[in-house]
Amino acid sequence: MATELGRRIVLAARPVGEPKDGDFRQEAFALPAPGEGQFLLRTIYLSLDPYMRGRMSAGASYAAPVELGQPMTGRSVGQVLESRHPGYRAGDFVFADIGWQSHGLSDGKGARKLDPEAAPISTALGVLGMPGLTAYVGLLDLGQPKPGETVVVSAATGAVGSLVGQLAKLKGCRAVGIAGGPAKCDYAAKELGYDFCLDHRADDLAGRLAEACPNGIDVYFENVGGAVLEAVLPLMNTHGRIPVCGQIAGYNATQAPPGPDKLPLMMRLALFRRLTIRGFIISDHTARASDFYREVGGYLREGRVKFREDIVEGLENAPRAFQGLLRGANFGKLLVRVSPDPTRG
Repeated sequence: MATELGRRIVLAARPVGEPKDGDFRQEAFALPAPGEGQFLLRTIYLSLDPYMRGRMSAGASYAAPVELGQPMTGRSVGQVLESRHPGYRAGDFVFADIGWQSHGLSDGKGARKLDPEAAPISTALGVLGMPGLTAYVGLLDLGQPKPGETVVVSAATGAVGSLVGQLAKLKGCRAVGIAGGPAKCDYAAKELGYDFCLDHRADDLAGRLAEACPNGIDVYFENVGGAVLEAVLPLMNTHGRIPVCGQIAGYNATQAPPGPDKLPLMMRLALFRRLTIRGFIISDHTARASDFYREVGGYLREGRVKFREDIVEGLENAPRAFQGLLRGANFGKLLVRVSPDPTRG
């Protein structure tokens, strides 16, 4: 097996602004043999997520950056080829964090076996994975929605937002989504069950949002920032809650946005309306994982939760797909199919 070659995408340069093709490099490597307590995994699906943009930069953050010349970080679902780990054997389907690679070693830390009979294995990277847990914790624990309240969700059809909206409806709330383009808004309303979904690319988002939320906004699940946040803030009700999951509109920014400083207005609103604005990183909330798998897994099996995947073929296409993700080009959870999925016909 040592003569077989694998493939990986490494970080070749730190991007300035939007990542470019030259910031990535594809390499071949000899497959490593697992040592004692390790197993070798063949990647089937690679997850692409907005947080990866932060890992490409050298600045201080909540996690260490990817080193130049090293594989991009990323979660994967794959199949065990060879194992010297007592908990895993050849043929097992496994969730693990091995990065943008066709093959990788794992010692089992952070990994878990998957049952293809319980749910499609790809869902371990989406609705039953980190994005799903992020939606669950952010909405239920931090947003604390109550029946009858209005919940607004930005990036409403993305991997996180699509589940936030569905959970809001399951908890008896009124759900208003914000997404990019008529097709996404149509999907949010007709398939995900949002009461309304507004296209942030159309004119007068603030006016249309006010019409869709005549009683104000109680919970705003923040994924985007920028102009969307500016439209939402004046509509927040007293004691409103804003779980801050992401700020994707600014991830490629190289300087402060033009125009007046709006921070004083935001802080004044936070004071007058007694808003709770809380950022969160899902790795701080792993204790909620078992509750999440039980509740959302049950909803999925019962058909009460839907999901959509945007699958790109081939590891070599991961950089372009990631660039599109940061522009909102994906429709659903973005995955790269690195090798054939034997669980799908």
